[in-house]
Amino acid sequence: AIAATTSRQAFDQPVFLLAMILGAVALVVFVYIPYNTFGEDVKMLKDSGLMLIMVLAILVALWTSSVSVAEEIEGRTALTLLSKPIGRREFIFGKFLGIIWPVALLFILLGFLFLVTVSYKVVYDARETANPEPDWQKCFVEMIRIVPGLVLAFLETVVLASISLAISTRLPMLANLLICGSIYVLGHLVPMIVNSSVGQFEAVRFMGMLIATIFPVLDHFNIQAAVAAGAVVPLTYLGLALLYCVLYSSIMMLAALALFEDRDLA
Repeated sequence: AIAATTSRQAFDQPVFLLAMILGAVALVVFVYIPYNTFGEDVKMLKDSGLMLIMVLAILVALWTSSVSVAEEIEGRTALTLLSKPIGRREFIFGKFLGIIWPVALLFILLGFLFLVTVSYKVVYDARETANPEPDWQKCFVEMIRIVPGLVLAFLETVVLASISLAISTRLPMLANLLICGSIYVLGHLVPMIVNSSVGQFEAVRFMGMLIATIFPVLDHFNIQAAVAAGAVVPLTYLGLALLYCVLYSSIMMLAALALFEDRDLA
């Protein structure tokens, strides 16, 4: 019941509708943008579309967790809810499931439109360059190769949603957005720094390993370049990414329970 109520609240928020409209319009516009990449426009479309859908989904997840948890705590709505036969554990897990459902729906709807636009982009580029129109098999292959990228982007969003939920038990929306934004940047930037020439310094490597231990290594989910290039993503990699997502999200749920357990709601 808590999950269903949270999902309805997310659907009623203007942010969700705005993300859907903005994502749909942008995905269609991406088809007609001249990337000037000498035959690599489909790759650019894949990369741009994956990034767009993931960013919009992350914004919806962070906004929903802040509104449904932080604002309910501040507005004493959570106190009224917990006065009924509902424990704090059910409250946290119900909120988490209620946040994930709108995010999943956003990925499904925009992801389907993304597959269609990529398929059409193959035909559109062939017509623009006066090449023979490709058969449906080529369009189908381009579509299928995007699916692993969408799955990994969804898993990354779930990880950030769990972190946002834990933060929302103590901090308001603005602090939540700033912290999660910083974690997103660090999660993608730290592996690059450690593996670069700067990472040869012992202090830099130590700080990188420390941050990678505390914060999620979001670079595990970042294979957009490989997906855009048409590389085949092994199922074992997807399985390991799913395992990492489940483990880290579970840790964040335990942290959320610990932070919320002694939170004074009165």
